[in-house]
Amino acid sequence: MDNSSGVGVLDKAVLVLNALEAGPASLAQLVHATGLARPTAHRLAVALEHHRIVSRDTQGRFVLGPRLSELSTAAGEDRLLAVASPVLTQLRDLTGESAQLYRRQGDERVCVAAAERASGLRDTVPVGSALPMLAGSAAQILLAWEEPDRLHRGLRGAKFTAATLASVRRRGWAHSVGEREQGVASVSAPIRGAGGKVVAAVSVSGPIERLTRTPGRLHAAPVVTAAERITESMRRAN
Repeated sequence: MDNSSGVGVLDKAVLVLNALEAGPASLAQLVHATGLARPTAHRLAVALEHHRIVSRDTQGRFVLGPRLSELSTAAGEDRLLAVASPVLTQLRDLTGESAQLYRRQGDERVCVAAAERASGLRDTVPVGSALPMLAGSAAQILLAWEEPDRLHRGLRGAKFTAATLASVRRRGWAHSVGEREQGVASVSAPIRGAGGKVVAAVSVSGPIERLTRTPGRLHAAPVVTAAERITESMRRAN
């Protein structure tokens, strides 16, 4: 099979990246792996380094750069939103409550997608809203499966405890009642990416009058099912 695109410089740059996929490489190793002339391999590697597509390790060897990780994250975000949108709409229609998708960004969780109720009292969380990681069922989900050090740091000042998060991990979903906002209840479940890592939380939220003080009894099953559907769709898309 001919791997040439007809754009010579691009094909050679891809040869360099493919070689670095196997691990760090000196210039001599790049030349050997790619079959490129030494000046060409050096010129391409340095140009890719300028754009952060290639970097150097502590020994000066060429390695894949941070820009690739950033692009991969952006591509994953786009896939997540495309997959989640119809599922959120179905979850809203099934529960009669607003449905949201949250991702963690530093010490905040950001609503990256939502399906709002068409009428009646709503718990509106506009897309793009940044909420604290210290309260709410989605915050519990996004923290519960973190590494122990990060988990314990995240509990400082939180309205939930380590015991709460242990319970979340055990049952696979979280709920909160008046934790983030008075009069509002919510139920959330984890969406998992590569290696089972929690990458997002799907939630439904609404007034306590409708969700009651035990919202998980009403909505845990459909929320967990929605999260599992998104997880499986993401897996198939990769």
